[in-house]
Amino acid sequence: MHYLLNKIFYSFLTLFGVVTVIFLLFSVLPGDPARMMLGQREDSAQLQIVKHKYGFDKPLYQQYIYYLNDLSPFSIHSTKSNDYTFLNADKYTYFRLLSLKNYSIVLKYPYLRTSFQKSGQKVSQIIAETLPNTAVLAVAAISLAFILGIILGIISAVFKNTIIDKGIAVFSTLGMSVPSFFSAILFAWLFGFVWHKYTNLQMTGSLYEVDDLGRGIYIQWKNLILPAIVLGIRPLAAVSQLTRGALLEELNKDYIKTAKAKGLSPYQIIKKHALKNALNPVVTAISGWFASLLAGAVFVEYIFNWNGLGKEIVSALNTLDLPVIMGSVLVIATMFLIINILVDFIYRWLDPRIRLS
Repeated sequence: MHYLLNKIFYSFLTLFGVVTVIFLLFSVLPGDPARMMLGQREDSAQLQIVKHKYGFDKPLYQQYIYYLNDLSPFSIHSTKSNDYTFLNADKYTYFRLLSLKNYSIVLKYPYLRTSFQKSGQKVSQIIAETLPNTAVLAVAAISLAFILGIILGIISAVFKNTIIDKGIAVFSTLGMSVPSFFSAILFAWLFGFVWHKYTNLQMTGSLYEVDDLGRGIYIQWKNLILPAIVLGIRPLAAVSQLTRGALLEELNKDYIKTAKAKGLSPYQIIKKHALKNALNPVVTAISGWFASLLAGAVFVEYIFNWNGLGKEIVSALNTLDLPVIMGSVLVIATMFLIINILVDFIYRWLDPRIRLS
């Protein structure tokens, strides 16, 4: 419990640092957020109203406090109906904890503000609509990398220094060195265009598609194949080499020699003894890669027209939709921290010698 509390505390400190850096970074970008929100409807009166409503007319430090207040689960809200500052409670659903003279302390979900470009749509709603698609893609990619990577790593370790081992090493090197956006273009062109009549795969497409006959929206699972393969190539290469190295190290230890002396077959030794102990570095790699896949799916989603969070980030960058960019980065950072905490407990399950203290 002490370890868990420490881990959560340091994760909050890290997240606080991420929030601060993101806010300061996007605060110095050129352009007026109020003008971005109004677009072609801009006039001086509306400009002043929007600036006052969202606190853009305040000093930078005060805007930062407003931003923290929006993100915090415990927030201060104005009870004045004509107060259009950041404290106005009309922006989100809340539960009032304490009422003061002009303000209330409330409990709420973190408020990521509203999009500059999508008619005031909440950033949380945009992320909620796109993140599941990215999660499906990331899970499919990491599952592919984990399963095939371990299998290739075992084969490579069993056939050490043979042509099979060297072939897998060449494949791993290529997988790690080729950028994902290049692989995405190559796979989309080859399997979705050149060999389309054999693969029946499309160059682009998302998880959900609209039926041409008017029967509504349906799930198109085959559109997941190419982006999942492209996104999973690099972690697959890393997992296969890590599995090979860790397994070879375990196979040279004394307890493996004892198992051999007892007459256990190589299959039994790997399955029941060596593999589980060799998985610790693999779990480390998988956890890091899974979190990075959520962020690294940006170009892959854009090339394959996969309607996920990555594609949404690219669109937001093109239109300077700062709240969407900032909210997406914060969500990805939060998920990265949560995954790191979970991985520490997986270590404990895989290797009882590790003590969480």
